[in-house]
Amino acid sequence: MALQPSLRALIVAGNPNAPHTLDVFLDYVCPFSARMANGIQNILRPKFEAGGEYEGKAKVVFRLQVQPWHSASTLTHEAGLAVLRASPEHFWPFSLALFKHQDEYFDIPTANSTPLQIRAKLIDLAASVIPPEAVEKVKDLLALKGTPNGGTGVTDDLKYNIKFARQNSIHVSPTCLWDGLVAGEISSGWGEEEWTRFLKTRVHV
Repeated sequence: MALQPSLRALIVAGNPNAPHTLDVFLDYVCPFSARMANGIQNILRPKFEAGGEYEGKAKVVFRLQVQPWHSASTLTHEAGLAVLRASPEHFWPFSLALFKHQDEYFDIPTANSTPLQIRAKLIDLAASVIPPEAVEKVKDLLALKGTPNGGTGVTDDLKYNIKFARQNSIHVSPTCLWDGLVAGEISSGWGEEEWTRFLKTRVHV
């Protein structure tokens, strides 16, 4: 499916020119999304990357799915987008780190934290993954600027992702699209066997 060129790093597995596309809508503070991310890393990437069975045939696009019933969802996704802008090659490693630490950003742990405090904690997490020079870029991108209601340096990127999900009627995470159509059978609990069976019937290249 279409992807804004500046957000190319959202392709987290496979060749960007691969004909088949698995769009995966994930929320950083959703436990089921974390399970799906681990599946992408441990099962799909080896199949889609160099030397894999489906090299050059399929790719995975991480679609950021903000779920506003989780109060820190917007802030975590802003951080992901800031890392993507500042150090694109570290977007996926940062995402995996954020999924690993997601319970620190759940509703109760963040209940008494301000947005600025949560952003500062996310910047510290980013600093454990990205180069020092990129950390300053992330800080700048996450700083409130412009008018009193102008957002941050990644607000437009956040809007793009939210609008894309809305126009495709995506309501919850994780939701997967295979070549543009919802693949409701895909589960965050899938292991090697389920993914192998799915890909065998869906990849036609």
